[in-house]
Formats: sequence, C-alpha cells, structure tokens
Amino acid sequence: MTEKDLVKGFKDFTGEESLKREKIKEILIKNFKLYGFEPAETPIIEYEEFVKGNNQNDDAISDIFKLKDKGNRNLALRYELTFQLKRLVQNKKLPYKRYQIGEVFRDEPTSSNRFRQFTQCDIDIIGSTIKDDAEILKLASEILNQLKISYEIFVNNRKLMNEILEKENIKDEKIRQSIIKEIDKLDKLGETEIRNNLKKFGAEKILEIFKKPESFFKKYEAYKEIEELKEYCKYFGINTTFQPSLARGLSYYNSSVFEIKTKAGEMKESILGGGSYLMNEIQSTGISFGLERISQLAKIELDSLKLLIISINQEKESIKFAEELRKNNISCMILDKISKGLEYANSKIIPYVLFIGEEEIKKKKFKLRDMKTGKEEFLSSKDIIKKLKI
Repeated sequence: MTEKDLVKGFKDFTGEESLKREKIKEILIKNFKLYGFEPAETPIIEYEEFVKGNNQNDDAISDIFKLKDKGNRNLALRYELTFQLKRLVQNKKLPYKRYQIGEVFRDEPTSSNRFRQFTQCDIDIIGSTIKDDAEILKLASEILNQLKISYEIFVNNRKLMNEILEKENIKDEKIRQSIIKEIDKLDKLGETEIRNNLKKFGAEKILEIFKKPESFFKKYEAYKEIEELKEYCKYFGINTTFQPSLARGLSYYNSSVFEIKTKAGEMKESILGGGSYLMNEIQSTGISFGLERISQLAKIELDSLKLLIISINQEKESIKFAEELRKNNISCMILDKISKGLEYANSKIIPYVLFIGEEEIKKKKFKLRDMKTGKEEFLSSKDIIKKLKI
C-alpha cells in the first residue's frame, strides 16, 4: 500500500466516466424540475444520534461511519439523504417536493457494484398520496427511457405484508419486522436459505403465502392500495409488476414500496428503490437513483470538447477566435504544436481540429480537419461557427 492508494470501497472518476456522470446529473435535474421538485443541500456529517434516528435495527445503520470532532462529540457520515428531511421539512408549505444529489457513506462489504461512498439522487414528496407514488414512478421511467436503460418496475405494500403476518397470528411487531426482512431477501438468497432463516421464528410455512399468484392477495384489505397504485400508474402510462415479497430494507416504509431492476438482467442489484413513509408524522414518498449503477447502464452521447485550435505562432488571433466560439456555445481549447495537438485530439476523441497560422490570418480562411474522416476544408470564421453549431 502507498500513500496514493485508494481506500477500499472508494473511487476516483475522471475523463469519459466523469463526463458521463455529469451528463446523467443534468438529465436527472432537468426532469426533477419538470415535475416541480426544488433542490436542497445538506451536510455529509451529522450527530450520530440524528443519523441513527428511530431505525437503529436496520442493516444500513450498523454500517454507518462514526467519527469524533475535537470537542469529542459523537458524529457520523450520512448513510442516506432521507433522514435529513426531518430538519428540512420544518415550516415548509406542503406538499414539499425536494430533490437532492449527494454523496452518502456505508462501511459495508464492497463488490463491483457496491461502494462505501456512492452518490444518491433522491426525490421526495412530503405530504403525499398514492397518486404521488405513481407520479414518482412515472418520473423514474421517463429518466430511464432517456438514459436508454431497459427496466421493470416492481411494487408491493408494507401494510399488506403486515396484514398477512397478523392474520397468521404473528402479533409481535419486532418479530414481524424480522420476518419481513427475511422475506425481502427471497430474490437475493433463494428459497431454501430463506426458509431456514424463518425457522428461528417458527414462520417457515409463511413463505408459501408470498409465492402465491396476485389474485390470491385480493382478499386482504391492504391490497386495495396496490389496486389504487396500479390504476394511477395506468393513468401515467406505465406498467408495474406486483411482487408480494418486496419490502425494501429500511423499516420506516409504511405503505407502497417499489424497486426497479434491469429487464435484460444486466445488473442483479436494483437500480432504483423507494416507497412511502412517515416524515414528522406526515405521509411522504420518495425514490432514490444510485448514480454509480445507472452510469454503468446508461447509453448516452457525451458533451465532449468540440474543437481543438492549433496555434501556429498566432496566440492573439487564436485566443480571439476561441472566445468567439465560446460565445456561440462551442467548446474548444488551444494548443501550439501540430504533432502534439493532433495526438491530443485523437486521444480525447475531439471531432475537429482548426489550424490558425500566418497564411490563414491573411486569407481570413482557416483549415478545419474532421478527425473522423480526415477531410480538410478552408472556411471563414462565420462558416466554421455555422458548421460546428449543427
């Protein structure tokens, strides 16, 4: 290990990877604003007790990074963005629709798709209805379509899960939550392991209920909320799949829960997840995009540098023309050596190179090379701007 080695579970982002993340954030923010969400920013460090909140038995809470300041205060890095809404929502006019993009931290085992620092892109509605659950799913589907990610939306309801367990005479709230946590792992661990895990609660037979077809669940009162959600989703033009074992890991969910996975099985982990919950005793709903995961899956064109200007002892004119290009929203940069410039343009996949020398200044026409085809043409500054703005 050297002083420059990355800490396990952390990563640098540069070049094309960084450009892609930036472009995705732009797409996210544009869509969030279209649906009436406003931005918020919060600290990454909070008091440890505030971070833990009322969810101290959740797996994510056991994975928080703890630290102390010089005043020996117990602090922690935020593990998600939702709990900070407890502070943000105070005195806000409802519904309060906020979006936030920021880093969160979990001291947990790592994998190719699981990091200890990752970027969450959250939307939440404080003061929500089931219609808002559907609207959030519509917004998520719009973004995934724009990112060209194939997906399937899975929905369930925590009230329904609790009602099923109560009717099976499991009255203890803590035991119910433990059983729900195990059932939620059905698509991750497999049936045999889950059944063995449920034996310690004497609840292994309950697993059979959650394997039943959707029609079976219509007899439960809470299924009406599933029907209502599905009806609103139809209004928004999106399809959903009912998954009775879906619970989401966090215990604060109290009604709808949803998860979005890749349709083609490109990634085994979910790419989005969320649901409805109480925030300061106000019914709320939200969903979270994991930037690292959707960056791996997104198929988008990047906003790369459009033009490289090679100055042949013509710095003043090159700078003057570069500024004119930038005024027209054409990205460019200047280098002063031909061989170095062409090599650089190829390495950065810059589509055009412009040469500015003494002859070009006299003729008021500049040589523009298309780096993809190799074609060169002499054009006036006005024609170059016109061509590059297309």
